[in-house]
Amino acid sequence: MAVLLHLGPEIAMMDFEVLGFSWLRPADGLWLLVVPLLLVMGYWSLRRRRRELRLFVGDRHLGKFAPSLSKYRPILRVLLATTGGFFLVLSLIGPVRGYSLRDVERKGLDLVFCLDTSRSMLVEDLRPNRLERAKREMRGLLDKLKGDRVAVLAFAGDVRKVAPLTHDRNTLSSFISTITTKDNLTGGTNIGAALAAALELFDGRTGSNEAIVLLTDGEDLSGEGLKVAEDAAARGIRIYVVGMGTLEGGKIPEDGGGFVRDEARLEVVSAMDGSSLEVIAETTNGAYIAASTIALPLEELYEKRMSRLETRALWAGRERIPHDRFQWPLVVALGCLLLESALRGRKEASLGTRSTGTLDTTGERTESKGAVA
Repeated sequence: MAVLLHLGPEIAMMDFEVLGFSWLRPADGLWLLVVPLLLVMGYWSLRRRRRELRLFVGDRHLGKFAPSLSKYRPILRVLLATTGGFFLVLSLIGPVRGYSLRDVERKGLDLVFCLDTSRSMLVEDLRPNRLERAKREMRGLLDKLKGDRVAVLAFAGDVRKVAPLTHDRNTLSSFISTITTKDNLTGGTNIGAALAAALELFDGRTGSNEAIVLLTDGEDLSGEGLKVAEDAAARGIRIYVVGMGTLEGGKIPEDGGGFVRDEARLEVVSAMDGSSLEVIAETTNGAYIAASTIALPLEELYEKRMSRLETRALWAGRERIPHDRFQWPLVVALGCLLLESALRGRKEASLGTRSTGTLDTTGERTESKGAVA
């Protein structure tokens, strides 16, 4: 059985290794910036403590008037606290060593996106234009998908396969971003050919968990799209259509500037007429939405229609589960912090007691013993 290629955003970031360890959450490594800050704060605290002592007694007489004061123990406490903080951050980042394989099964739909790349998709009645808006809709839906597989076809007068059915959303998004109106060799809008090519990508077992998503601004003038839709309906495959354009339409821009003109040298205006597209969708018990009427039409179709279709197990495999060794640095961190809290700023003169010196009014030093605080 194959190992899953898409392991999720956290597991995919384990490639960076230090001392044989990978890191499960490397983004949390920014917390390491706190460690030198702790060291600076500790150093500043020691300097201030030493400065306050000098207000009462000079360094030369410090051993005489404060014999129980330790010089190195406060420094050790600062170092232990800083080291503990460092290992706490390492525990948060998630050091990984080794992994295990777990059997998994994904359930979802098979979806084929058919994207119109004819020149009329460059009309700017949708911002920034019809094609870019359609590509944005497709990429936005990819972020919502879970176990679904997606394929992408680009069509004008001919059809070009951009990506086969796959779970790899990152690659799909990258491919979608590169689609332009120059990719297809033949102009026009052959909806029938696009739908027929989409049907060939399905395995033919059942149409209850398969669907075609058509994004286009064109009418099905030849009627071939409706014929293919009837074939899809016979197989139980639904077609969901997003009409890219407005009723007012707009002029089609030329590459070198200006706009496309007809034989009479008049500028061509491309307007959306979704009536034929709506018929294609209704024939398969799908749905039609005009992109000009709703902010996120494709996500609307998915959440209210496509996500309610019957799902199936699309791919069984084995998932790589990393072994998070966060306990190792956590134990070191807790040990450092416990030792730091156990240390005192003063050293003991004898077991259970300490000697303190005071000056009486005559200037002579007297001794007293008391229990260690």
